[in-house]
Amino acid sequence: MAAACVRTVCKVGWTLLESPAVRRPACAPNLTGNAGTLLSRRGFGTGASGSAAQLLKSVRGGGRRVLGCAVLFGGGLGFYQAVRWSAQQQRVLAQDPQGSGGAALKLVLYQYQTCPFCSKVRAFLDYHGLSYDVVEVNPVMRQEIKWSAYRKVPILMVQEDVQLNDSSVIISALKTLLVTRDKSVGDVVRCYPEITSLNDSGKKVTEYSNKYWLMLSEEETRRLYPEKDSQREEMKWRKWADDWLVHLISPNVYRTTGEALASFDYIVREGKFGSFEGFFAKYVGAAAMFIIAKRLKNRHNLQDDVRQDLYKAVNDWVAAVGKKRKFMGGDQPNLADLAVFGVLRVMEGLQAFDDMMANTKVKAWYQRVERATLNHAGQQ
Repeated sequence: MAAACVRTVCKVGWTLLESPAVRRPACAPNLTGNAGTLLSRRGFGTGASGSAAQLLKSVRGGGRRVLGCAVLFGGGLGFYQAVRWSAQQQRVLAQDPQGSGGAALKLVLYQYQTCPFCSKVRAFLDYHGLSYDVVEVNPVMRQEIKWSAYRKVPILMVQEDVQLNDSSVIISALKTLLVTRDKSVGDVVRCYPEITSLNDSGKKVTEYSNKYWLMLSEEETRRLYPEKDSQREEMKWRKWADDWLVHLISPNVYRTTGEALASFDYIVREGKFGSFEGFFAKYVGAAAMFIIAKRLKNRHNLQDDVRQDLYKAVNDWVAAVGKKRKFMGGDQPNLADLAVFGVLRVMEGLQAFDDMMANTKVKAWYQRVERATLNHAGQQ
């Protein structure tokens, strides 16, 4: 389309030049010489005075001639840009012939290893077999994301220049790219606008619209969600994982002083800490989180024995999956399966995880999702 517009512009330019009012002997050679001079000086950055002289000379030759030169020059520049754009598109298609993003995407995940939201994103990426680099962020200094105005993790950089924030936005945007065939990364990101507001405490908070929605056509939606209400069910439980399940983790892993120390020992081993920061985090951090966990228990109206809230939540999830399905997604995990698995996985190796496995019905489902992510079962 761009090339067609350029061709029309060039025709107009030639029409102006060849009209009787401006046609002169040797007009074409002079025009070629002027254009060559302009382009060579523009390319090598030499003085603008020569270009100005040429333009003044053209003005003396008549206003219509100037107009014709301008139109032709503009048309040529436009043609160059059109060819350049087309070449760039061809390079993209050569990397990703289906246009879906998938294997051609260069992904870098900025994360804390023990963060449940980051674990959700890794579960999604691993299940779909997407290659990605990990940058472990120091949770104290956060120097690794000092370039970002958004100061939380996870952050996912796509193709080195597109930043995705919020775990649910990251998952929804990438899933959209994997399914659809007619959207670029930029097109998809614009579907999840950022909303900034002040909470009850006067603190600035950032939220994202549509973050549980996939931006698909009706046909793509029917293909991905063939069962009635399956899309609504997936969105409901993804939101449940963010709004409820994730808030049960801290009160359970920091339930006692012993569990708080064990949790921070795990965090220090898995995270990115200096020797002094690690010592400080393990002992001071464990004491602080033990106190904070008590406050979280009150904030979320949890029982005195917070394990009971965890057991109930997990059993509610298992009941929602049901006995006739391997996963909520049927034969394969859907986005809700991966979200719940990602949140629960951060407790592995801790007493809370062992207690959950022993006192709920989640073990069989959990192991199925774990195998699916390790085997990249959703890889296209």
